[in-house]
This record gives sequence, C-alpha cells and structure tokens, in this order.
Amino acid sequence: MDIGRVVEIIKPQKVFSVPGLPEFLAGVMSVRGSVIPLIDLRKRFGMEPSGKKERIIIGRFEQEKIGFLVDEILEILSLLPEEITKPPSIFRGFRTEYITGLGKKDEKIIILLDIDSLLTSEEKIQLRESIELLGDKDAGTGRADQR
Repeated sequence: MDIGRVVEIIKPQKVFSVPGLPEFLAGVMSVRGSVIPLIDLRKRFGMEPSGKKERIIIGRFEQEKIGFLVDEILEILSLLPEEITKPPSIFRGFRTEYITGLGKKDEKIIILLDIDSLLTSEEKIQLRESIELLGDKDAGTGRADQR
C-alpha cells in the first residue's frame, strides 16, 4: 500500500457489526472518536485467517478513512520507480484489479495493493448507507452491537 495513504497503524480494536454488509466488511470501529469501517483483507481475497499478530492499517480511501485488517506489518519500504513493474501477463484475468504493480527490493517481491479497487461501487454505497444508519440509530447512545 502506498505509504502516502497510510494515516496510522494500530492494534486490533473492538469491532461493531453492521447488518447487511458483505462478509469481508467486518464492521466499524471507533478510533479517537471517528467511526471507521474495517475491511478484513484475508476475507476479501478468499483466504483463511492466519493466526499471526494482526494489525489494522488506517488509510485514506476517497474522502474517508478506512481500516484494513492485515496479518502483520513486516517493514516499511521505499521503492524507486525502476523497482516497480506491471504484473506479468500470466496474471491477466486473475483479479489483477487489486494490484497496481510488483516491487522488487533485494531478493523480495512485493505485491502493491490498489486500495481504491477493493470495493465495488455498489459495496461503497452499501457501506456508506449502513454507517449512516448506524450513526442515526446510535446517535444518542454511542452504542452498537459489539462483535
């Protein structure tokens, strides 16, 4: 993920479920008074939980902040333009809409995630509507069903 889009990295928080969202949208959480939706990237990509030390990357997504649940943060790297390539043609048709490119640093290959393509237009609308409904319901109590 482009570091310019990262706001902060935090430990997992209490997540409040929001009815009617796709399974990979884990719900919402409160971070310093802001309600932030949480995408479970393993579920989004059809993978099983890893059991590693999970972290949440809070990033800028359009005009909002959104949380991305990840297995762990290994390191933060700077990549030069010449270290980034387009995905190989063999990836065509293999959900490359989530990938902006591949980075090569020393002996590592890094998949560069395109966070703008993680949600379809319909999912974005559904998420916004659910959060607005949740905000209206719980405006007086500040509570939601906890997961």
